[in-house]
Amino acid sequence: MPSKLKIHAALLTVGLIYGANYSIAKVVMPAYVGPFGVIFIRVIIGALLYWFIGYLQGGEKIKYKRDYLRLLGLAVFGVAVNQLMFFKGLSLTTPISASVIMTSSPITVLVVSYFVLKERITLNKIVGIALGATGAILLIGIDGFTLSSETFLGNLFILINAVSFSVYLVFVKPLMMRYKAITIIKWVFLFGMLMVLPFGFGEFSEVAWADLPADAWWSLAYIVIGTTFLAYLLNTWALHYVSPSIVGYYIYLQPLFSAFIALSFRGDKLTLPEVLYALLIFTGVYLVSVRKTRGQP
Repeated sequence: MPSKLKIHAALLTVGLIYGANYSIAKVVMPAYVGPFGVIFIRVIIGALLYWFIGYLQGGEKIKYKRDYLRLLGLAVFGVAVNQLMFFKGLSLTTPISASVIMTSSPITVLVVSYFVLKERITLNKIVGIALGATGAILLIGIDGFTLSSETFLGNLFILINAVSFSVYLVFVKPLMMRYKAITIIKWVFLFGMLMVLPFGFGEFSEVAWADLPADAWWSLAYIVIGTTFLAYLLNTWALHYVSPSIVGYYIYLQPLFSAFIALSFRGDKLTLPEVLYALLIFTGVYLVSVRKTRGQP
């Protein structure tokens, strides 16, 4: 088993990658490439990279036919719904709001783990769930609860993405006991690629590639190599050694990284209500996670 330092370093790296992604993705999207077009690019290239690495490692085979169905389900929650909702939502809201809403993911992981993995939920965890849910709902409606608000829709899509990713983290855990991380990810991305093709091809075909500035190309490279290839691989690798709750716990660091980058380089403004709602979510995440993480890597 790897050292605790390596496991935590991997999860911290994932937090940094995702935290920076909220602002970096805004460089190319939606000004140059639509959100679904970005997904089209990252999933296809990601699938090719994962299958190439899997080939170099010997091409581990899937042992049971039922595992293909599980991988198909993971592709729905971990690639299709997760990525389509995230990038569409990010195109309609601010990086800070999106990153704060994502901190509700550890709470969702706990709830899903209770029903799937039969993890015990204590009073502290129930209070944490209530606080986190309240903060997320208030943040979604920060500009008013009206479907005509683009910010509302963007925040709602980000919340759907957070729930979807939580389901993925819980359901991928059993497969980690049988297969290597690269084996799972390459199949998840292959199935996910087939799912996102109908949504992303239209926006991809409309891209004026000759007009893309250098910073847009760098943004796309970061999305593909960083948030797609490295982040998924490190997260899945970490799940070999820790519970989904531990992996989900690190998501709450993302708003700190995202806010620093957004405030420093994009000129975004952090409002007092956003701070207060974020504190509700952070408090909830702490309550549901602290006992789970204490004494564990």
